[in-house]
Amino acid sequence: MSILSRNNVRVTGRATGRTVVLVHGFGCDQNMWRLVEPVLAEDFRVVLFDYVGAGRSDLSAWREDRYSSLDGYARDIVEVCEELDLRDAVLVGHSVSAMAAVLARAAAPERIGSLVMVCPSPYYIDEDGYRGGFSAEDIDELLESLESNYLGWSATMAPVIMGNPDRPELGEELTNSFCATDPEIARVFARTTFLSDSRKDLQGVTAPTLILECAQDAIAPPEVGAYVHSAIPGSRLVTLDAIGHCPQLSAPEVTASAISAFVSDLS
Repeated sequence: MSILSRNNVRVTGRATGRTVVLVHGFGCDQNMWRLVEPVLAEDFRVVLFDYVGAGRSDLSAWREDRYSSLDGYARDIVEVCEELDLRDAVLVGHSVSAMAAVLARAAAPERIGSLVMVCPSPYYIDEDGYRGGFSAEDIDELLESLESNYLGWSATMAPVIMGNPDRPELGEELTNSFCATDPEIARVFARTTFLSDSRKDLQGVTAPTLILECAQDAIAPPEVGAYVHSAIPGSRLVTLDAIGHCPQLSAPEVTASAISAFVSDLS
Protein backbone atom coordinates (compact mmCIF):
# COMPACT_ATOMS: atom_id res chain seq x y z
CA MET A 1 0.00 0.00 0.00
CA SER A 2 1.28 3.49 -0.86
CA ILE A 3 2.03 6.07 1.81
CA LEU A 4 -0.82 8.21 0.48
CA SER A 5 -3.30 5.39 1.07
CA ARG A 6 -1.69 4.19 4.28
CA ASN A 7 -2.02 7.63 5.88
CA ASN A 8 -5.22 8.70 4.10
CA VAL A 9 -3.46 11.75 2.67
CA ARG A 10 -5.59 14.56 1.26
CA VAL A 11 -4.37 17.69 -0.52
CA THR A 12 -6.54 20.79 -0.94
CA GLY A 13 -6.20 24.51 -1.56
CA ARG A 14 -4.16 26.56 -4.01
CA ALA A 15 -1.76 24.41 -6.00
CA THR A 16 0.65 27.35 -6.32
CA GLY A 17 0.47 28.39 -2.66
CA ARG A 18 2.94 27.56 0.06
CA THR A 19 2.37 24.08 1.46
CA VAL A 20 0.94 23.82 4.98
CA VAL A 21 0.80 20.35 6.55
CA LEU A 22 -1.76 19.90 9.35
CA VAL A 23 -0.96 17.17 11.88
CA HIS A 24 -3.52 15.96 14.44
CA GLY A 25 -2.84 14.90 18.02
CA PHE A 26 -3.71 12.00 20.33
CA GLY A 27 -7.07 10.30 19.85
CA CYS A 28 -7.94 12.40 16.82
CA ASP A 29 -7.62 12.44 13.04
CA GLN A 30 -7.49 15.01 10.25
CA ASN A 31 -11.17 15.80 10.76
CA MET A 32 -10.10 17.95 13.73
CA TRP A 33 -8.83 20.51 11.22
CA ARG A 34 -12.02 20.75 9.16
CA LEU A 35 -12.90 24.26 10.38
CA VAL A 36 -9.39 25.65 9.85
CA GLU A 37 -8.54 23.94 6.57
CA PRO A 38 -10.99 25.86 4.29
CA VAL A 39 -9.63 29.21 5.53
CA LEU A 40 -6.01 28.18 4.94
CA ALA A 41 -6.93 26.66 1.57
CA GLU A 42 -7.88 30.09 0.23
CA ASP A 43 -4.21 31.08 0.12
CA PHE A 44 -2.15 27.94 0.65
CA ARG A 45 -1.79 24.34 -0.47
CA VAL A 46 -2.99 22.27 2.48
CA VAL A 47 -1.97 18.68 3.24
CA LEU A 48 -3.93 16.59 5.74
CA PHE A 49 -3.35 13.00 6.82
CA ASP A 50 -4.07 10.48 9.56
CA TYR A 51 -1.34 8.83 11.58
CA VAL A 52 -1.27 5.08 11.13
CA GLY A 53 -3.78 3.85 13.69
CA ALA A 54 -6.02 6.90 13.42
CA GLY A 55 -9.01 7.86 11.31
CA ARG A 56 -9.11 6.21 7.91
CA SER A 57 -5.48 5.13 7.89
CA ASP A 58 -4.49 1.55 7.16
CA LEU A 59 -4.76 0.00 10.62
CA SER A 60 -2.94 -3.13 9.44
CA ALA A 61 0.23 -1.03 9.12
CA TRP A 62 0.24 -0.17 12.85
CA ARG A 63 3.00 -1.74 14.96
CA GLU A 64 3.49 -1.19 18.65
CA ASP A 65 7.28 -1.13 18.40
CA ARG A 66 7.15 1.76 15.91
CA TYR A 67 4.50 3.85 17.61
CA SER A 68 5.77 3.46 21.17
CA SER A 69 7.94 6.54 20.68
CA LEU A 70 7.46 9.92 19.06
CA ASP A 71 9.98 8.87 16.42
CA GLY A 72 7.33 6.63 14.86
CA TYR A 73 4.90 9.51 14.45
CA ALA A 74 7.69 11.75 13.14
CA ARG A 75 8.48 9.07 10.56
CA ASP A 76 4.86 9.14 9.38
CA ILE A 77 5.19 12.91 8.88
CA VAL A 78 8.48 12.63 7.01
CA GLU A 79 7.25 9.79 4.80
CA VAL A 80 4.17 11.80 3.80
CA CYS A 81 6.40 14.78 2.98
CA GLU A 82 8.71 12.56 0.96
CA GLU A 83 5.87 10.92 -0.93
CA LEU A 84 4.53 14.35 -1.93
CA ASP A 85 8.09 15.61 -2.58
CA LEU A 86 7.46 18.66 -0.40
CA ARG A 87 10.02 21.44 -0.08
CA ASP A 88 10.11 24.12 2.61
CA ALA A 89 6.65 23.16 3.92
CA VAL A 90 5.08 24.69 7.03
CA LEU A 91 4.35 21.93 9.53
CA VAL A 92 1.46 22.60 11.94
CA GLY A 93 1.41 20.13 14.83
CA HIS A 94 -1.30 20.03 17.49
CA SER A 95 -0.51 19.05 21.08
CA VAL A 96 1.87 16.06 21.16
CA SER A 97 2.31 16.38 17.42
CA ALA A 98 4.08 19.68 17.95
CA MET A 99 6.89 17.58 19.42
CA ALA A 100 6.67 14.99 16.64
CA ALA A 101 6.97 17.93 14.24
CA VAL A 102 10.22 18.99 15.92
CA LEU A 103 11.65 15.52 15.31
CA ALA A 104 10.36 15.43 11.75
CA ARG A 105 11.95 18.78 10.96
CA ALA A 106 15.29 17.61 12.36
CA ALA A 107 15.10 14.51 10.17
CA ALA A 108 14.06 16.32 6.98
CA PRO A 109 14.98 20.03 7.15
CA GLU A 110 14.92 20.36 3.36
CA ARG A 111 11.26 19.33 3.30
CA ILE A 112 10.06 21.15 6.43
CA GLY A 113 11.03 24.81 6.55
CA SER A 114 9.07 26.13 9.52
CA LEU A 115 6.90 25.04 12.42
CA VAL A 116 3.60 26.01 14.00
CA MET A 117 3.10 24.43 17.42
CA VAL A 118 -0.52 24.46 18.59
CA CYS A 119 -0.85 23.98 22.37
CA PRO A 120 2.51 22.19 22.63
CA SER A 121 3.93 20.49 25.69
CA PRO A 122 7.40 18.94 25.68
CA TYR A 123 6.83 17.26 29.06
CA TYR A 124 3.67 16.93 31.14
CA ILE A 125 5.19 16.16 34.54
CA ASP A 126 6.18 18.80 37.10
CA GLU A 127 9.82 18.83 38.17
CA ASP A 128 12.00 21.24 40.14
CA GLY A 129 12.16 24.39 38.04
CA TYR A 130 9.69 23.12 35.46
CA ARG A 131 5.89 23.05 35.46
CA GLY A 132 4.29 20.60 33.07
CA GLY A 133 0.87 20.76 34.70
CA PHE A 134 0.71 17.27 36.24
CA SER A 135 2.39 15.35 39.03
CA ALA A 136 3.89 11.95 38.28
CA GLU A 137 1.06 10.45 40.32
CA ASP A 138 -1.51 12.31 38.18
CA ILE A 139 -0.07 10.79 35.01
CA ASP A 140 0.10 7.30 36.52
CA GLU A 141 -3.57 7.53 37.52
CA LEU A 142 -4.55 8.93 34.12
CA LEU A 143 -2.85 6.07 32.26
CA GLU A 144 -4.18 3.43 34.66
CA SER A 145 -7.73 4.73 34.18
CA LEU A 146 -7.31 4.82 30.40
CA GLU A 147 -6.02 1.27 30.27
CA SER A 148 -8.67 -0.17 32.57
CA ASN A 149 -11.70 1.52 30.97
CA TYR A 150 -10.87 3.45 27.82
CA LEU A 151 -14.42 4.39 26.91
CA GLY A 152 -15.15 5.62 30.41
CA TRP A 153 -11.86 7.53 30.48
CA SER A 154 -12.73 9.14 27.15
CA ALA A 155 -16.15 10.27 28.35
CA THR A 156 -14.59 11.81 31.46
CA MET A 157 -11.40 13.32 30.08
CA ALA A 158 -12.42 14.58 26.64
CA PRO A 159 -14.62 17.40 28.01
CA VAL A 160 -11.80 18.40 30.39
CA ILE A 161 -9.30 18.50 27.54
CA MET A 162 -11.68 20.41 25.29
CA GLY A 163 -12.75 22.92 27.94
CA ASN A 164 -15.65 25.21 27.01
CA PRO A 165 -18.22 23.58 29.34
CA ASP A 166 -20.82 26.01 28.03
CA ARG A 167 -20.46 24.34 24.62
CA PRO A 168 -20.93 20.65 25.48
CA GLU A 169 -21.10 19.66 21.81
CA LEU A 170 -17.35 20.28 21.57
CA GLY A 171 -16.56 17.88 24.40
CA GLU A 172 -18.95 15.36 22.87
CA GLU A 173 -17.14 15.55 19.55
CA LEU A 174 -13.78 14.91 21.16
CA THR A 175 -15.27 12.06 23.19
CA ASN A 176 -16.55 10.46 19.99
CA SER A 177 -13.16 10.91 18.36
CA PHE A 178 -11.41 9.23 21.28
CA CYS A 179 -13.95 6.40 21.33
CA ALA A 180 -13.44 5.76 17.62
CA THR A 181 -9.78 4.94 18.29
CA ASP A 182 -8.84 1.31 18.90
CA PRO A 183 -8.20 1.03 22.68
CA GLU A 184 -4.89 -0.79 22.24
CA ILE A 185 -3.62 1.83 19.81
CA ALA A 186 -4.85 4.56 22.15
CA ARG A 187 -3.03 2.95 25.08
CA VAL A 188 0.28 3.03 23.24
CA PHE A 189 -0.20 6.57 21.93
CA ALA A 190 -1.23 7.81 25.38
CA ARG A 191 1.89 6.41 27.02
CA THR A 192 4.01 7.95 24.27
CA THR A 193 2.23 11.27 24.70
CA PHE A 194 2.26 11.61 28.47
CA LEU A 195 5.61 9.99 29.28
CA SER A 196 7.84 11.44 26.55
CA ASP A 197 10.29 14.19 27.50
CA SER A 198 11.09 16.34 24.46
CA ARG A 199 12.65 19.29 26.24
CA LYS A 200 16.14 18.63 24.89
CA ASP A 201 14.76 18.35 21.35
CA LEU A 202 13.59 21.95 21.51
CA GLN A 203 17.17 23.16 21.85
CA GLY A 204 17.96 22.05 18.30
CA VAL A 205 15.11 23.93 16.61
CA THR A 206 16.46 26.56 14.22
CA ALA A 207 13.42 26.88 11.95
CA PRO A 208 11.06 29.86 12.13
CA THR A 209 8.53 28.79 14.75
CA LEU A 210 5.12 30.03 15.86
CA ILE A 211 3.79 28.83 19.22
CA LEU A 212 0.05 29.10 19.75
CA GLU A 213 -1.31 28.73 23.26
CA CYS A 214 -4.82 29.23 24.61
CA ALA A 215 -5.74 31.73 27.29
CA GLN A 216 -7.00 28.79 29.39
CA ASP A 217 -5.78 25.24 28.84
CA ALA A 218 -6.04 22.45 31.45
CA ILE A 219 -3.46 20.33 29.59
CA ALA A 220 -0.80 22.93 28.74
CA PRO A 221 -0.70 25.77 31.30
CA PRO A 222 0.87 29.15 30.43
CA GLU A 223 4.19 28.14 31.96
CA VAL A 224 4.54 25.49 29.25
CA GLY A 225 4.07 27.94 26.40
CA ALA A 226 6.58 30.28 28.02
CA TYR A 227 9.07 27.43 28.38
CA VAL A 228 8.77 26.37 24.73
CA HIS A 229 9.10 29.98 23.62
CA SER A 230 12.25 30.52 25.69
CA ALA A 231 13.76 27.24 24.47
CA ILE A 232 13.44 28.07 20.75
CA PRO A 233 15.47 31.15 19.77
CA GLY A 234 13.54 33.63 17.68
CA SER A 235 10.22 31.87 18.15
CA ARG A 236 6.95 33.79 18.24
CA LEU A 237 4.43 33.13 21.05
CA VAL A 238 0.80 34.06 20.48
CA THR A 239 -1.89 33.62 23.14
CA LEU A 240 -5.19 32.94 21.41
CA ASP A 241 -8.45 34.27 22.77
CA ALA A 242 -9.59 30.69 23.24
CA ILE A 243 -10.33 28.18 25.98
CA GLY A 244 -9.27 24.54 26.09
CA HIS A 245 -6.68 22.41 24.36
CA CYS A 246 -8.24 22.26 20.88
CA PRO A 247 -8.54 25.80 19.49
CA GLN A 248 -8.89 24.49 15.94
CA LEU A 249 -12.38 23.42 17.04
CA SER A 250 -13.27 25.89 19.77
CA ALA A 251 -11.85 29.00 18.07
CA PRO A 252 -11.12 28.12 14.44
CA GLU A 253 -11.24 31.69 13.15
CA VAL A 254 -8.49 33.06 15.40
CA THR A 255 -6.47 29.86 14.99
CA ALA A 256 -6.59 30.01 11.20
CA SER A 257 -5.87 33.73 11.24
CA ALA A 258 -2.75 33.29 13.37
CA ILE A 259 -1.43 30.49 11.18
CA SER A 260 -2.17 32.44 7.99
CA ALA A 261 -0.41 35.56 9.24
CA PHE A 262 2.67 33.57 10.19
CA VAL A 263 2.85 31.71 6.86
CA SER A 264 2.31 34.92 4.91
CA ASP A 265 5.17 36.59 6.79
CA LEU A 266 7.50 33.78 5.69
CA SER A 267 7.14 34.70 2.03
